[in-house]
Amino acid sequence: LLLEHVGINPTRTGVIDILRLMGADIEMQNPRLAGGEPVADLRVRHAPLRGIRIPEHLVPLAIDEFPALFIAAAVAEGVTVLTGAAELRVKESDRIQVMADGLLALGVAAGPTADGIVIRGGALAAGAVHSHGDHRIAMSFAMAALRAGGVIAIDDCANVNTSFPDFVALARGAGLRIVEAAA
Repeated sequence: LLLEHVGINPTRTGVIDILRLMGADIEMQNPRLAGGEPVADLRVRHAPLRGIRIPEHLVPLAIDEFPALFIAAAVAEGVTVLTGAAELRVKESDRIQVMADGLLALGVAAGPTADGIVIRGGALAAGAVHSHGDHRIAMSFAMAALRAGGVIAIDDCANVNTSFPDFVALARGAGLRIVEAAA
């Protein structure tokens, strides 16, 4: 998979660093500046992920990407431990609790802590989750459907269209079958 024109500002690449620590095969190609910001194309190849203890110094560099990282941890082999991320409790939702609840609903052992979460990777089952109106949580559980053993129903997704209007089209292009239900 080639992701083109991805921002690689060092203050925002924690998600890439964490995924690499988990075993992801991500290669930066064609680094350049666009509008004064560093960008690159990311070549992503299949690689099994493993659970890790996420280094706390990377937390601020990936604070908005943790819902997606929690999905990666859910399908990784082993246990992933996050600490030092209490800020996630005061975002658009309590992202630690909402993600833990959603992962549990999908059959993944996930235990919230005061400042993080412990996730035991395994298989994602079908189920229903509530995004609590948090666009990042809704999009993360949508992507989880790529690895789930059945349909994942996600409630309260209207904010996705506001923050990322092309998400549904891009997700469908990645192989997701998305059915939008009337509210």
